[in-house]
Amino acid sequence: MAEPVVVTIPHKLTKEEAVRRLKKGFGDVRSTVGEKFVVLTDDWAGDHLDFRASLLGQTTTGTVDVGEHSVRLEIQLPWMLALLANKAKAIVQKQGQLMLEKPSKTKTTTT
Repeated sequence: MAEPVVVTIPHKLTKEEAVRRLKKGFGDVRSTVGEKFVVLTDDWAGDHLDFRASLLGQTTTGTVDVGEHSVRLEIQLPWMLALLANKAKAIVQKQGQLMLEKPSKTKTTTT
């Protein structure tokens, strides 16, 4: 039985910019994590995403809804991954915040 994990991430972006960053972030996940996490489908309709992914051999589904001030992500974890739900929630929260943060200005270093 699937265990839902819901994460709400606040942002100070326009909805359009939040969607753009999330689309880029999902693409980056595919190239960074490789065969351990494979997004099988990601279907955007405006500010709503339905996705299906494979994680450690387990298939999961989820949705992302981008609002004016926050992003709501819901993932249905299979029972095997539900055992790690709290850890997964913390990871999703952190990664989502990183995707939505405003890029920092380039820092210069002195030697």
